[in-house]
Amino acid sequence: MRNTLFAAWREGRTRALEAALEQALPAASAAPASLHKAMRYGVLGGGKRIRPLLCLAAAEAAAGSGPLPEAMPLACAFEFLHCYSLIHDDLPALDNDDLRRGRPTCHRQFGEALAILAGDGLLTLAFAQLGDSALRPWTAQLLPSFAAAAGTPEGMLAGQAADIAASITAGISANSAADSPAAGRAGPSGAEISLATVTAIHRRKTGAVIRACLTLGGVVGGAKGKRLQVLESAGNDLGLAFQITDDVLDVTSDAATLGKSPGKDAAQNKLTYPALVGIGASLQQAQILADAALARLGETFEHAEPLLQLCRELARRTK
Repeated sequence: MRNTLFAAWREGRTRALEAALEQALPAASAAPASLHKAMRYGVLGGGKRIRPLLCLAAAEAAAGSGPLPEAMPLACAFEFLHCYSLIHDDLPALDNDDLRRGRPTCHRQFGEALAILAGDGLLTLAFAQLGDSALRPWTAQLLPSFAAAAGTPEGMLAGQAADIAASITAGISANSAADSPAAGRAGPSGAEISLATVTAIHRRKTGAVIRACLTLGGVVGGAKGKRLQVLESAGNDLGLAFQITDDVLDVTSDAATLGKSPGKDAAQNKLTYPALVGIGASLQQAQILADAALARLGETFEHAEPLLQLCRELARRTK
């Protein structure tokens, strides 16, 4: 029964979200049409919508009620932010990928120049959503927190930059480890140092936005004090669990299931949990983090089943 109710919740919120995204995006026929088509391609026609659904679920859990229409512009902002990051991540200068959501990546479909501009346009549109009149009571609180999650020094951009730097270092280390003068030296092992580094990267590159989805959704739902702290803490654990699972799927899944190219992490010397501790230990850690988030949310919010169910799904997702 619980799964049936959640399926109905998810279907209803996703339908409303898709309509809101469609309405917020520029029309494909509006000039410059080529740019607007690329922006729409990067958002519509696919995607799990995890971040906006987490935002909506957190808002409803905090309010203890059903749909909160005022949270929809914030949910759209998170999806536009996410889609911008995917378009730019796929570019040749970064991950250089050809497949996203089961289709050619934006730069393969429209060219690099338009893909860059499409990402820029979606990031701009994300911030425009925060100016929606429905969010006016919380705008002063939402804007700086949203920008912090998207940017630097503790947000997504900072995590992406650290990820690039770590990949370069890992590539150099792989070629020179045998000749390293540090071999045999006492102190933290390379694995221990790398695990701390990859955790810090994941908490910023992926975790910061997921944490903000729960926290800012909670703000719109009226959460304050301890209840807001619980959402932030749960979001922090959930964000890390999400990325650890992503690391595992890059190793264990295939393109048809993922909708994107697997095996990219190893090919690009990415620091990942499976590379450092193995697949089994990675899955165990992701489950521990998800369970901790579930426990805190369940103890704090009486009407949070959609949020709890989303958390359960993220820990055992297959794509």
